[in-house]
Amino acid sequence: MAKNVFLTPEGLKELENELDFLKTEKRTEIAEKIKIALSFGDLSENSEYDEAKNDQAKLEARIAEVEAMLKNAKVIEAHELDKDSIHIGTRFKVLDVEFDEELEYQMVGSAEADPMEGKISDESPVGQALLGKKAGDTVVAETPSGELRFQVIQILK
Repeated sequence: MAKNVFLTPEGLKELENELDFLKTEKRTEIAEKIKIALSFGDLSENSEYDEAKNDQAKLEARIAEVEAMLKNAKVIEAHELDKDSIHIGTRFKVLDVEFDEELEYQMVGSAEADPMEGKISDESPVGQALLGKKAGDTVVAETPSGELRFQVIQILK
């Protein structure tokens, strides 16, 4: 049985848009590359053709991956969430105890995770440590780079 892919409504829309782009514009672009490469003749020594076929294989693999994620998507709606603790879809503020720095994050499913955008996965060490926590709670996350301590300051939504 396939694993559920937890997404926010925004994450679902992003995946749907990506799939549309891949199936339309990107497929057309790669088909054109293959057509041009074929016009060069001898395929046994045609690096352009090999590269275009590799690009096509990568594209089709990504399309299949996105389709599988969408098929198994469970959208987390804001009104379904406990407003007092951290769950997928929740925005919250924490204090990084070591650096005395306030950070704002959103808990998302692994398909949407982007730490540089403040979106942390529920499956990451930090995400797992924060799941279910409330304002005032302090957590320790065991990460590959060592222990990280956070204090939950505020649940935003």
